[in-house]
This record gives sequence, structure tokens and C-alpha cells, in this order.
Amino acid sequence: MSRMRRRQSDGSIQLTPMIDVMTVLLAVFMVTTPMMTTGIDLELPRAGASAMTGNDHAIQISVDSNGRYFLSKTELSRDEIVTRAIAMRGENPNLTIMISGDTHADYGAVMSMMGKLKDAGFQKVGLRTQPE
Repeated sequence: MSRMRRRQSDGSIQLTPMIDVMTVLLAVFMVTTPMMTTGIDLELPRAGASAMTGNDHAIQISVDSNGRYFLSKTELSRDEIVTRAIAMRGENPNLTIMISGDTHADYGAVMSMMGKLKDAGFQKVGLRTQPE
């Protein structure tokens, strides 16, 4: 009679490949996270030490010194930005919007954007500043 040989399998988990994968993922996230800052280069107005600096999960709207509006890095009209923000609110009803206005931007352009967003029903609209 022939006997069947049974192989005993090793039931232990090999941690080395898992640690290698996690190390690579950590390195990728550490390198890409600083690059995720969106928006255009602005000179933000200075405010007190307790100023709002922005929420990472907020929509970032920028107004440059020439009064042009940007959603992230894309130049759009004021009405187009409001339309896109309304569409984004459908996915997240507690959406926060941060407006970054350049120090030399027209006050009316910044407040016009804020007013349009308030008229569209947004409650969480803030102005982003740079702490002193």
C-alpha cells in the first residue's frame, strides 16, 4: 500500500513583504502630501495669531490682485465657481468654502464672491489669512 504523503503547510504570516509594502506607501504619501496644496500663489493679508488658515477639506477659491477668480488653479468666472460649488455640495452638505484674497485684490471682488456663495445657501464661508 502506498501512503499518501501530506505536506504540512506553514500557517505563519510572513511580515517582511507586508512591512516593505507599508514602507513604500508611507514614503509615497510623505512625498506627495506637500504637493497637494492647491491654488495660485497669493500674498494673503496678515491677521492676528488666531486667524483662520483654512480647512484641508474645504473648497479653495482664490481672488488674485487683478480680480480674477480661481477654483484651485483653474480660472473661472464667479458664476461658474458658484455653480461648481453647488454641485459639490450635493455630495457633501456640510461643505466649507475658504476664499483666499490677495492683499492687493479689490475688496469688492472678494466680497462679491462671498455674497454670491451666501446667496446660493452656503453657510460655512470663510476668508483665509496669514497669521502675523
